[in-house]
Amino acid sequence: MNKPSKPNPLDSNLVRIMEAKHHDPFSVLGRHEIDGKTVIRAFLPYAEDVRIGKDGPLMQRVPGTDLFEYRPTKENIAQHYQLSWTDKDGHDHLDVDPYTFGPLLAEFDQHLFGEGRHWHIYQKLGSHLQTVDDIAGVYFAVWAPNAERVSVIGDFNRWDGRCHPMRNLGGSGIWEIFVPGLKEGCLYKFEIRNAHTGQVLVKTDPYGQQFEFRPQTAAIVTHEDSYDWQDSEWMEKRPNHDWLHQPMSVYEVHLGSWQRDSRGNFLNYRELATRLVDYVKMMGFTHIELLPITEHPLDLSWGYQTTGYFAPTSRFGTPDDFRFFVDLCHQNDIGVILDWVPAHFPKDAFALARFDGTPLYEHEDPRKGEHRDWGTLIYNYSRNEVKNFLLSSAFFWLEEFHLDGLRVDAVASMLYLDYSREANEWIPNMYGGNENLEAIDFLRHMNTVTHEQHPGTVIMAEESTSWPQVTRPTWTGGLGFSMKWNMGWMHDILHYMQEQPIHRSYHHDSLTFGLLYAFTENFVLPFSHDEVVHGKQSLLNKMPGDEWQRFANLRLLYTLMFTYPGKKLLFMGCEFAQGTEWSVNRDLDWYVLDYPHHRGVQTLVKDLNKLYATHSALYQFDFDHHGFEWIDCHDYQQSIISYRRKSANEDLIVILNFTPVPRENYRIGVPREGVYHEIFNSDSEYYDGSNIGNGYVHSEPLPWMNMNHSVTVTLPPLAGIILKM
Repeated sequence: MNKPSKPNPLDSNLVRIMEAKHHDPFSVLGRHEIDGKTVIRAFLPYAEDVRIGKDGPLMQRVPGTDLFEYRPTKENIAQHYQLSWTDKDGHDHLDVDPYTFGPLLAEFDQHLFGEGRHWHIYQKLGSHLQTVDDIAGVYFAVWAPNAERVSVIGDFNRWDGRCHPMRNLGGSGIWEIFVPGLKEGCLYKFEIRNAHTGQVLVKTDPYGQQFEFRPQTAAIVTHEDSYDWQDSEWMEKRPNHDWLHQPMSVYEVHLGSWQRDSRGNFLNYRELATRLVDYVKMMGFTHIELLPITEHPLDLSWGYQTTGYFAPTSRFGTPDDFRFFVDLCHQNDIGVILDWVPAHFPKDAFALARFDGTPLYEHEDPRKGEHRDWGTLIYNYSRNEVKNFLLSSAFFWLEEFHLDGLRVDAVASMLYLDYSREANEWIPNMYGGNENLEAIDFLRHMNTVTHEQHPGTVIMAEESTSWPQVTRPTWTGGLGFSMKWNMGWMHDILHYMQEQPIHRSYHHDSLTFGLLYAFTENFVLPFSHDEVVHGKQSLLNKMPGDEWQRFANLRLLYTLMFTYPGKKLLFMGCEFAQGTEWSVNRDLDWYVLDYPHHRGVQTLVKDLNKLYATHSALYQFDFDHHGFEWIDCHDYQQSIISYRRKSANEDLIVILNFTPVPRENYRIGVPREGVYHEIFNSDSEYYDGSNIGNGYVHSEPLPWMNMNHSVTVTLPPLAGIILKM
């Protein structure tokens, strides 16, 4: 048996290459000048023999290793030479040596990333089809500052971290490599060796733009900027769209359970687009809001435990399939909003958690870095690179997929250090308070730059506390969101509606309290997915009474919602009174539309959407007290409220009866003398109601409710009516 050759000065570097421990593989592999002579080295663990070029000179194997060397006698080797080799299975390979390329990521990009100000870092990090010096391949880059060695692994190198170790770009913590010859569709991950412990981790790409279908987790190299958008008219109008004073009725959708095929399988984004656009147009919604379609491993998380912040989930197709979805919506004047989750991320070992063997994206201390309620980790908003990751994700969806806005999930958990924690489970900020100063700074910066760079888009906050100025400009001390979900109103109204009508007089303040703060923020009125799961029952089954009363109550609830100040949001299935709770594992109960009660509710929502969109009094001053005036909020004994909705050129009167008792000759004050027409009645036979109501009513010069004129009307049971002069 031959003894190993004696060490030479490079042996320690060669050993580290072979053991996949070398911090700087480009200093060893490729072409180098040693003692005035050229040496070309390659490390190919599966090679039997290697040549320079297809028919070029044979490289010499370093005895006992998979290292190969060639020392040319004269310099006639191309700068980017090819390696021709045969593997142990007899397959031939001909590839340009990756180690012939210099650094590719500009120092300017590294600098901006380190400052947290690189809005388009997703165009640099991750994987990108690229041509360098007229050679096509794939560029890979990843941030892993605490790594000793990072390799890209994939189906092109047997998932072996020895094959393609990456170049370290110094203080930026970024690693990169350009691999010639790779094409769209190849699978890859990053193998990371921690510099302190030697632990080797296999991680998916934080900036990956396409992933395998779960439960597989590899990223997929995908093409970019090749989709032929047809929504130019929409995109040209969007920057000037005055969403503050326009109707906005949002249909909240979970794509995996809205509809499925006949065998219960997911539909493709393109099929979903066709079906959803037709349905949403028929129903009159102005926007679709998608529960997170960012890639995620667990269906039961509904998408809120995201692992792919730059990738539409592969459950429903490719990134271009999703572009088609958005494109078709825009061509039909439907906006698209995405639920987006910068508040926390899952602990899955293949993703962001302890990404380079250290708490890179999260805090080390669980008192700052963990949400025990959800079993997830909290982003470290004090790190510029982490803030840049999230900011770039926001830009990615608005820019690359033409989305019209983001709904930011769990904002309250970002704002408060003691969110859902006991007294000894959190750490105060530098001033001793419970405000998460770094998260606040991130949110303000994100809202400022997204509104500046993408005018006309909206950023909504799901924020459930009384934090002030959530939707006020950052320069006045606000957080800068466009709108905020009105969770307080939602809980109060549902609490009120769940009371038996005979008891509602004792809870009248739940019905009226919201107007005390209705114009302190730009509010969205949500009846969302959270209200129809986990034993909370469907909206229909929250309503008290017999079957007729439950449907009448629900129609009344929707009438209140669509006439109350604020933009509207309704979760899928609620529009036709689905009776069962929502389940992520099956599609909606569309069969119930065979029954008149359910068809009646669906028709009511369709008509309310049309009414809302065509009457400026119901939307022009949604966020302004000039658009609302109480007529009577004190009739708690009969559980009736009445109010005016106003715009610059229209005045509507809304009267709501929250008892099952019809009220005849009910007198109400009106602002002007004349004839009033009942333009809407939730008890109409068209909605499967009892059809009690009014046609035209004439005012009388009888002062009432601080007005000089009044009318008498018949109020149908558990119903609302709208009058217009």
